Amino acid sequence: MTVAFSAGKFEGQNKEILVQHLLVGEQNLELLLELQKRIAGGEDLSDLAVEFSICPSKEEGGMLGWVQKGQMVPKFEEAAFSAPLNKVVRCKTDFGWHLLQVLSEREGSLLQDIGPEEFHLKMEEQDFIDEAQLLDVREPDEVAQASLPGFKVLPLRQFGNWGPEITNEFDPNKDTYVLCHHGVRSLQVAKWLQSQGFKRVFNIAGGIHAYAVKADASVPTY
Repeated sequence: MTVAFSAGKFEGQNKEILVQHLLVGEQNLELLLELQKRIAGGEDLSDLAVEFSICPSKEEGGMLGWVQKGQMVPKFEEAAFSAPLNKVVRCKTDFGWHLLQVLSEREGSLLQDIGPEEFHLKMEEQDFIDEAQLLDVREPDEVAQASLPGFKVLPLRQFGNWGPEITNEFDPNKDTYVLCHHGVRSLQVAKWLQSQGFKRVFNIAGGIHAYAVKADASVPTY
């Protein structure tokens, strides 16, 4: 983890930006200003980051990758999310002086839990099953004991078979709900789906067991 990041929770934000930066010590403002002039003169920030930055990201040319609000320290975040695309801007944090550049931006992805009661209400909505993407990652013998309508069964143990073809089965731009027995395997798959570019992924908290206990007693428990 680079020094630009904090440990804040960042899932569920709406915007992501692609950021690169370089960092020098607090006492090296003159160096920073000189580097900013060199960038304005046509040199690449990434090349200068390799040579001068004291951040571990220098090994990647200062690239921090795609980041979201809540993932970075506040002063760096404020500067990054207010910076025009491709414009190099300067900011100061507790780590020192930064030059940062936002290379691109995109709609962020959403990953969150949905409680069994809330999901039950959605299941009762007209057309929900037809419009949402419903994925059950339990094993076939589990599904035989208890199941919910509309779910496509893709067992986690068979991930090697269906994982590479997931975008042929599901649309990354549609709401996707993932179910398992207690919510552990489904969370694992939900995080993976998010990493594959799925924009809105919901893990059914507590799995089908919690759904049966808290929302619909007609569903068997096992």
